[in-house]
Amino acid sequence: MITGLTHTVLIILITIGISMVAWQQRNVMNRLIFNISAIKHGQYDRFLTHGFIHNDGMHLFFNMFTLYFFGRNVEFFFRGYLSGMGFVLFYCSAIIIAAIPSYLHNRNLNSYRSLGASGAVNAVLFSAVLFNPWGILYLYFIPIPAIIFATIYLCYSFYAIRSGRSPLIDHRAHIAGAVYGFLFPIILEPSLGTAFFYKFLNTPLF
Repeated sequence: MITGLTHTVLIILITIGISMVAWQQRNVMNRLIFNISAIKHGQYDRFLTHGFIHNDGMHLFFNMFTLYFFGRNVEFFFRGYLSGMGFVLFYCSAIIIAAIPSYLHNRNLNSYRSLGASGAVNAVLFSAVLFNPWGILYLYFIPIPAIIFATIYLCYSFYAIRSGRSPLIDHRAHIAGAVYGFLFPIILEPSLGTAFFYKFLNTPLF
């Protein structure tokens, strides 16, 4: 790793670079995007590559801003795994895992396409919720406890899927990433589940 750069920052820089190239070169965008038809023809790498390209600058900004804000703390937890490369594995595997539900749901829709790191970013966000459920997030500068935000976010995502709202947003990837991000650290260290429950109850609300 380059001195002074965390894995979080490196992932952000790589994602920005690849996204900008893809915006300028349509063939790159078409080769990396999540494409059901292409995957059926053996291009399984798209399960990963689609997480490093974004639709536009705003899409890229919000994902990378969220990743930067929460990634550093989550990365600290994973430093003890895979000789310090645990966070990279976690992030890349989250991109793949988050895409699976959408692939299964749309497997007969060859025209289906998707892109963006939202699934992996949600995994990072919900890992942060696991570590500190009552930490304060700022949603449009409004302070809100992480666990409250997580609950509202998941409820809305389920509602959006059932109602068909926002069809261009991959809510299944958001949910899958969130669940993966919450459970994966617990699989590595089961005591985190107990710690989360204790922290959840250890609040003035109870």
